[in-house]
Amino acid sequence: MRRLAYLLLLAIAMPALAQTQPAISVETLKSVTQELSSDAFEGRAPTTAGEAKTVDTIVKRLAAAGVKPGNKGQWTQDVPMVEITASDVTPFTATGGKAHVTFNYRSDIVPGTYRVTPKIALKDSELVFVGYGINAPEKGWNDYAGLDVKGKTVVILVNDPDWQTAAAGLDAGPFEGRAMTYYGRWTYKFEEAARQGATGAIIVHDTEPAAYGWSVVQSSWTGPQYGLDEPGNHMDQSEVIGWIQLAKAKELFAASGKDFDQLAAAATRKGFRAVPLGLKLSGGFSNQIKRSMSKNVVGVLPGTVAPDEVVLYSAHWDHLGRCDAVDGDDICNGAVDNATGVAALVAMAEAYRKAGPTLRSIGFVAVTAEESGLLGSRYYAEHPVFPLGKTVGGVNMDGLNVVGATKDFEITGAGKSELEDMVKPLVAAQGRRISPEATPEKGHYYRSDHFSFAKLGVPMLSAASGEDLVEGGVAAGKKAAEDYNKNRYHGPKDEYDPMWNWAGAMQDLTIYYQLGRQLADGTAWPNWYPTAEFKAIRDRSRAVPK
Repeated sequence: MRRLAYLLLLAIAMPALAQTQPAISVETLKSVTQELSSDAFEGRAPTTAGEAKTVDTIVKRLAAAGVKPGNKGQWTQDVPMVEITASDVTPFTATGGKAHVTFNYRSDIVPGTYRVTPKIALKDSELVFVGYGINAPEKGWNDYAGLDVKGKTVVILVNDPDWQTAAAGLDAGPFEGRAMTYYGRWTYKFEEAARQGATGAIIVHDTEPAAYGWSVVQSSWTGPQYGLDEPGNHMDQSEVIGWIQLAKAKELFAASGKDFDQLAAAATRKGFRAVPLGLKLSGGFSNQIKRSMSKNVVGVLPGTVAPDEVVLYSAHWDHLGRCDAVDGDDICNGAVDNATGVAALVAMAEAYRKAGPTLRSIGFVAVTAEESGLLGSRYYAEHPVFPLGKTVGGVNMDGLNVVGATKDFEITGAGKSELEDMVKPLVAAQGRRISPEATPEKGHYYRSDHFSFAKLGVPMLSAASGEDLVEGGVAAGKKAAEDYNKNRYHGPKDEYDPMWNWAGAMQDLTIYYQLGRQLADGTAWPNWYPTAEFKAIRDRSRAVPK
């Protein structure tokens, strides 16, 4: 009876709750971001001294906000990690063609491996061009059809076959046109190559479809590489994975007597068949292996009526640590990406605490190793502290807007979950509009931690300010985004700036709070739209006896 009476009161109060203006502290956003992105944290790489400082800081700030330890009385969840650092890279060469092709390490090729083994030695592995490296039975598309790649190295194009299509969406093309699907992500391409038995898998880097320059490949794929420490040492994965420069790929194809551009164009059409290049790739490197434990931070504000039902806020705390120096600076501080998101986690906790308790619990999770392939969130989703069948939904925060207020709001991967229906009136209440994703070809939906939850059925909103700035409009917004991607993203220049304009972040955080409060003080269980690939998983998880 108590719960029924409470819910009746909530039904009356919900419209007001949804429009509540939260007490989000700009000073908290500034101070946490500045601290976590300072040089003292050395770029917040997992399993380093920077991690220990980071985790300690997050715990202290959440505790000060009134949050309780969320993992059975503990603040952290252990995430077993294995760190692999390549060294003594021997030149990779392709032989057997019109010319001998040598790939210089870092400038032409960045090789790596998921395998936990001290030595990688690729010897005379046949090269095969497999187009976009996609096997999608539901679309009648298989770039590996009739092909045995065991012992061979596949050369793969980045993104989807229809990425150059102007339109984006389910009706725009077999792979949603300009909007990248998971088939376009590098993670998928390496996964599929391994499933096919390929010894090597090399992706051709092209800045536009990859959505970032070669410098990002260099900074992200050199130095320590992280994976989850799992049974089998990932020996089921390809021996060599990596990237080559576009110009070098064209040289490689020319050495095989083939035209890269012609074959790349052919690969965009259904029915494409893989093309052996008649070349053999050799090369290798040593691996330094280190096993250690990283940490997810987990906090909770317990609900008063349904504490076992949880609304989740997530953000990744990690960044790249030390990286290629720019102007003598070799620390990738990750201020926007993602010290701002962790700062938002703390500020959100403060706002909830000030506003009073909620019906359902509010969970706060700061995950590790997002930059290494969403490893921390994947581990959490596969070993949830709060059962996924009891997780209502939530918001993932990855990089706040620090360039000013906007007239619009973008939902990443729009058209997937019912959370979008709940967000629309909140956006309208701010006098803003929901605009199409400005760069759907970049595949942001598959590049942050909400995707780990989505794959196991939990809808997590990933949305933020669009590019239409109140001051300067779309032109100014695009210029700011391009400047960040070119000059700061995954580089040492992503540093805290006291002159940042937090107005856009405050707009977005207000929406995040109002959505979460509505979920936490209501009875809704948002699901996926019928066309979403995650709906069946959600239905199964919710069918588990509660």
